[in-house]
Order: sequence, then structure tokens, then C-alpha cells
Amino acid sequence: MKYTKRAAEIVSSLSLHEKVSLMSGNMSFHEVRSAIRKKGKAHYNEIPYQAGGIREKGIPSVLFVDGTRGVVCGEGDNVCFPVALMRGASFDVELEEEIGEVIAEEVLEAGGNLFGGVCVNLPYHPGWGRCQESYGEDSCLLGKMGAALIRGVQKRGVIACVKHFAFNSMEDARFHVNITCSKRTEREMFLPHFKACIDAGAGAVMSAYNCYQGVLCGHQEYLLKKILKEEWRFDGFVLSDFTWGIRDTAEAMKGGLDIEMPVTHYYGEKLIKAVSEGKIKEAAVDDAVLRIVRTLLAFQEKQQRNKEMQNEKRRHIKLALQSAREGITLLQNKNGKLPLKCNKKTNRIAVLGYLSDRNNTGDHGSSQVYPPYIVTALQGIVKAAGEAEIISYTGSSAAHCKRLAKEADEVIIIVGNDYRDEGEYIAADESDLFLEKTGGDRRESLGLKKRDMNIIQAVYSVRKDAVVILEGGGMLMIGDWKEKVSAVLMGYYPGMEGGTALGEVLFGKINPSGKLPFSVPEKQEHLPHIDWDAKVQWYEYYSGYMRLDKNGWEPAFPFGFGMSYTEFEVKNLKGWVEDDRLCASVQVCNIGGYDGAEVIQMYVGMPDSKVERPKRVLKDFRRIELKKGERKTVQLSCNLQDMAFYEEETERFIVEHIRYELYIGTSSALSNLKMVSVLC
Repeated sequence: MKYTKRAAEIVSSLSLHEKVSLMSGNMSFHEVRSAIRKKGKAHYNEIPYQAGGIREKGIPSVLFVDGTRGVVCGEGDNVCFPVALMRGASFDVELEEEIGEVIAEEVLEAGGNLFGGVCVNLPYHPGWGRCQESYGEDSCLLGKMGAALIRGVQKRGVIACVKHFAFNSMEDARFHVNITCSKRTEREMFLPHFKACIDAGAGAVMSAYNCYQGVLCGHQEYLLKKILKEEWRFDGFVLSDFTWGIRDTAEAMKGGLDIEMPVTHYYGEKLIKAVSEGKIKEAAVDDAVLRIVRTLLAFQEKQQRNKEMQNEKRRHIKLALQSAREGITLLQNKNGKLPLKCNKKTNRIAVLGYLSDRNNTGDHGSSQVYPPYIVTALQGIVKAAGEAEIISYTGSSAAHCKRLAKEADEVIIIVGNDYRDEGEYIAADESDLFLEKTGGDRRESLGLKKRDMNIIQAVYSVRKDAVVILEGGGMLMIGDWKEKVSAVLMGYYPGMEGGTALGEVLFGKINPSGKLPFSVPEKQEHLPHIDWDAKVQWYEYYSGYMRLDKNGWEPAFPFGFGMSYTEFEVKNLKGWVEDDRLCASVQVCNIGGYDGAEVIQMYVGMPDSKVERPKRVLKDFRRIELKKGERKTVQLSCNLQDMAFYEEETERFIVEHIRYELYIGTSSALSNLKMVSVLC
């Protein structure tokens, strides 16, 4: 309340021109265009992008810093974390909150006060080029991880901005596509994770480039006013997606868009004129400015305290390494092939693949971070392998790969994608979107390239025990090639210390514990239909693992799946209802030979619901560390309100008092779950 009162007093003292200046980005189009093209030494968001600010009135500027895997500002001095998808694979909420604190420290060091890197868009289709920037295909996972990042960032006094609100999961068509879906799909599948972020106290929200139900998201009164500001009681401010996020002054204002970023096309003088002509009421401007000033004042005091903190880069880098360690996901390990042993019998290791010695940390769009160094996969393997001889080949000659595989004691193949295959398109203007084909959606096959398949086939022709590392920012179809190798690891885009973590996992210093934040179908035809060039795209209710379950399609690998070098036993499941919460407890024991970590997951089914529901849906999870022989009791729960369905006729959520099935285990697959029923 104190910030609202102070902000209202300040706003009442401002002229219309001053108020509008607080709603307008201060960058020029030329500056943004040059940075996007990376002319000279400049790069996108090299310095914080500024909006507003009136020093003599005590109003600080909004100082925007981008990046979903670290801080984009600066050059060569910020920590590059694993991409959000890999951090989602850790299922580690506490670690994500720590990462948020560290990112905020680097935002403050860069001179910023707002972090625009909390991306919780749900990938309707895994071919979306920016899957890497979000946490996975499940709303519960998105909401819990996004909320954790927000708590960490804002603990240090930096405003956390959630994006892109909403329905933004097509890259190539993002400027013209109109997303449509049913109200149930909207409310149950695509908005709950955004609400979780608002409930966590997010100070800002970024609108999306796409249209929803025929209206540009930056003009969307239904999303920005009715749902966000009124229904969810969001008291922060809304800023536009950059440069092309709004197309009309009056429509953006009526829709509830508070700041145009980072260039002023439609606010500024055009907004002043619209008010003077009576097209926009000055009260609407006052509401937007109150939100901006109130938010800036609320965070300013905490920022001042935290700016004095020592920015410990060594601690930040250790956290990036820990994140990579926890995210690497073991998908296959025939006959206990991994971990590899460094001994006299293993003294020659062949490392094959184009990506093995590449700086492969993610796309080259708005989330690109510029760290002081990057440990490649090859460098990490060399370090972890001790005295073993490493023979590296990054070429594509199948004959040479076959020859090296014959001569080696072990073969490691590193394959997958890089920034040219997926990610954000960056262009100088809308007419220039496809000038260079880097990033964008994966429009064709979601499997490996022919170059990679040729290497796997060549090695298989002489041996059956190779280890394959997959790199990339989204789901990769496995196909039948997994039967041609012994072990498969998903390495994602692992950040600046990713190579170190990979070497440690391969040679057993670290026990892998990552879990797939997406499902891997057996066939690409099992995915939702999508037209990457569509003007209108319908989103169905079911996607991801829920779609596979509905149709009875067994996945190649289920959502939440990941192997370990040890073995865990889950038993003594109990379920109950308490204080309008669905609760379960289970005992987990490490019965294998290694210390390790497991992620216990709770899915809920509603077979007696009066409407069609998913077979089961993730509602809670816990990551736990267990030494060999150790056992722990884990409790999981969810609010009964979280199980409500949206009734379109009455436009409200309905909580059913019925039988609920609580599934507890280590992935979404029935074979990895135990079930108990509770009545509510």
C-alpha cells in the first residue's frame, strides 16, 4: 500500500508529456537494427535497454536485460547457464531459485533492474524453435520452475519479467499467426503456468508477437486486462515484445499495454496526440504510469542493498556446472555400459562428431550469452579421461569413423543440433525475417541429420557398444538407431561448463539424475498437426505425454524419464485428503551401488469426472538425494482447486468431489508408477 500511495502522489504531479515518457522505450530503431545485425562489435542488448525515467521526480528508468540462460548484456564476462529446457530436466526448484539470485546479481552488475528471461511458454509441438528457452512440455513443471526463477531474481531486487503472454510457441510465423483454441484448452493447458508466475509475485509481463483469437497479444484486452490485471490481480506492468509487439496506439492502450519496448513507434507523441483528441482517456495513461512507478519504487530499495554485494563469479560458475550435472539425462545404458572405466584396458577413446568440439550453448537470438570461456564436450572428456588417449574426429567421412571405431577401446559419438537448426529468428525488420536461415522452427524431421546417422551406422558396422551424446534444445526422435548403440545421453545445450559435467557423468564422477522434460514419441505422426507457415493455427486440448496417453501410444521415452547408475525402490505408498489438498507419501530407497538423486513425481487421474480429462497429469514432484543404502519418506501434494476443470458455459472453474487416482513414481509411464485412490 505504501508504494501505491507514493506512486499515486508522484503520478498526480506529472504532466501528460512526462507520464507518456515513462511508457516509452528510449532506444532508436537504428540502434536496435544495428545490434540485431551485430554490426561491428555491438550485439543485441549489449547495454541495458532503457525506458522512461525522470530523475528529478525520483523515478528510475526501466533498464531491461534479456536472456533465458544468463545475462545478455556485456561481452565475455557473464555466466552462461544451461538452457531452461535442461534446467527443467533437473526438476530442481531450489537450484533454479539459486540460479535466479545469481542472474539478478549479474543484472545489477550490468546496470540493469529488470530481467526479461522468465520464459514459460508451453511448446504445443516440439518442433518449436525456442523450446530450449522454456522448461518443458508440462504446465506444472513450467509453473514451478518459472516461479522459482522469479523468487530468486526478485530476492535480489531485480524485477522479473514473464514472457511471452500468451500462446507463443511458433517461431517462423510469430509475426502473423493467429492462435485459436477452446476456452477449456486456454484455461487448463496454456494459462496455469503463467498464473503460477504471477502468484509468485512477478513484477512484469511481456506480451507476445502472435495474435490470439484474432487480436494481437499486445492489444489483447481479454488477456492483459480481464485475466491478468483483473482476475489474477497482477499489480505490475506489461511491456511489449520488442519493436513489433504493437501495431496501433489506441488498440495497445485499450488492451492494457503499459510500456512499448525498446523503440517508441506508437506511444510517445502519438499517444499524447491520441489523448488530446479524446481517443484515449488520460485515466488509462494514469493507470499504466501508476503501475510502472509503483513497481520501480517497490524494487528500488532492495536493489540498492544488493548492488553492494560481492559478485562472486567463481560461485556463479559452480552453479552453472551443478545445473549441467543435474540436467544430463541418461536414456539408455545396455549392460551397464556407463560409467566408462579409465584403466589399462581402456586407453584409447575415439570421440566422433561435428559437435564434439563446438561451443554449443544454444541459439544466437535474444538469449545468447557471452561467457569468458566455454568447455566443449571434447575438452570435458579429455579432462575426465585421465591418461587415456583421446582421438578426435569432427569430420563426416563414414569410412574414417569406421576405421577409428575399429582401433579404439571406446567410442563416443556426439550428434544433434546447434543454433543453425533451431532457435529465434533475429531480423532487422519484418521484410527481412528470412534473410539468413539460422534458428527458427524445426520444420521437417525431428530426428538426427543424415550426417549424424551415417556416423552411427559406420560405427555400428564394426561394433555395437558405442555411446551417443545428443545435443540440442528440444526433443529428438530416436528411431531405431538406439538399438545400434549401448548408451544414450541427452546433453541439451549445457552452458559454459557443460563439457566438464559431461566428462564427469561419462566416467562416473557424477551419477546422472536428469529427467526428460518432454516425451519422445515412437512416430512423428503422433505429434499434433501444425503448419509452421499458418495464418491461423488451432491448438488442441491434448499435447505432449497427455496426447500419447489419450491415444494409447507408447512413447520411445516417457515424460519424466531418466536412468541412473544406481537403483531406487519406491514402496509404501499412502494417499489421503487434508485441508482441500490431495496428499501422498512414499518411501524411496537407494538399493544400488552409487550415491544418487531421484525425482519422485505425482500424477493425478480423474476417471469419474463428468468431463473428459487426461489419463493423468503431473501435479507435484520432489528431487531427493540418497546415498547408497539410504531411504527417505517423500510427501507430495496439490491443492484440490488445481484439479478443477473450466466450464465454458458458466465461465468458471469447477472442483469435483469424486475419486482421484494418485500415481507416484519416476516417470509418466504406468510401468514406473504406483497408484492409490482417494475420495474427496
